[in-house]
Amino acid sequence: MTFTEQFTAFKTIVIKEVLRFSRIWVQTILPPVITTALYFVIFGNLIGSQIGDMDGYSYMDYIVPGLIMMAIITNSYANVVSSFYGHKFQHNIEELLVSPIPNYLILLGFITGGVARGLIVGAMVTIVALFFSDLTVHNIAITLSIVVLTAVLFALAGFINGVFARSFDDISIIPTFVLTPLTYLGGIFYSIKMLPEFWQQASLANPILYMINAFRYGILGTSDIPVAVSYAIVVAFITALFWFSLHLLNRGYGIRS
Repeated sequence: MTFTEQFTAFKTIVIKEVLRFSRIWVQTILPPVITTALYFVIFGNLIGSQIGDMDGYSYMDYIVPGLIMMAIITNSYANVVSSFYGHKFQHNIEELLVSPIPNYLILLGFITGGVARGLIVGAMVTIVALFFSDLTVHNIAITLSIVVLTAVLFALAGFINGVFARSFDDISIIPTFVLTPLTYLGGIFYSIKMLPEFWQQASLANPILYMINAFRYGILGTSDIPVAVSYAIVVAFITALFWFSLHLLNRGYGIRS
C-alpha cells in the first residue's frame, strides 16, 4: 500500500471509531460527566469543606486533576475494549485482517478512537470543573502531554482486554476488579504523604499514581512523585503494551482461533 492508501485506511478506521461513540453520546459521554459532577459536589463541596487544605490548596482544587484523569482513563479504556470485542463478536475484525492494511495501522486506529473519546470526556469534565474550582494551568506542556500519553496507555490496555475477552462479561472484569481499585488508590482524593510509610511504598507499585501526580503537577504545580519518573513509567508501559498488542494482532490471538 502507498502512503496515501495507508493514511486513507487509518483515517477510515478512526472516523468509524469516533462515530461509533459519538452517535450514542448519551451513553458514552454524558454519564461520566454527570458522575464526575457528583464527585465534585459530594467530595469537593460537602466533604472537602470539613477536610480543609491539602498541600496548600483547597481540597476541591486538589482533587479536580485526579477526577479529570479518572474520566480520561476509564473512557479511553472502555471505548477500545468494547469496540474491539464488538468487532470480534460480529466477525468484522476478519475483514480488516485479510485486507492489505498493516496491523500496526489497525492497532493505531483503535487506539486513536479510544484517545479521542478519553480526551472529549476529559474536556467536558474540565468544563464542569470550572463551575466548582478556579482552575489555573501551571505547565501547559506537561498537562497536555501526560493526558495524551495516559489516554494512549489505557487505550492499549483496553485493546489487550478486548483480545483476550471471550464474552461480554470478560470486558467488565478488568475494569471492575483491577482498573477501578487502582484508580481510587492512585491518589485522586489524598496525598500519599498522608499514609504510613509502608503504604506509601506500596502505593508506588500503582502505575496510575504516577499519571495522576504528573497531571496534578501540570495543573497545580505540586506532586508526590518526580515528574520525570512519572513520564518514564508511562512511556515504558506504552512501549511494552504497544508491542504486546501488535504481537497479539499479528498472531491473530483470540481472533483466528
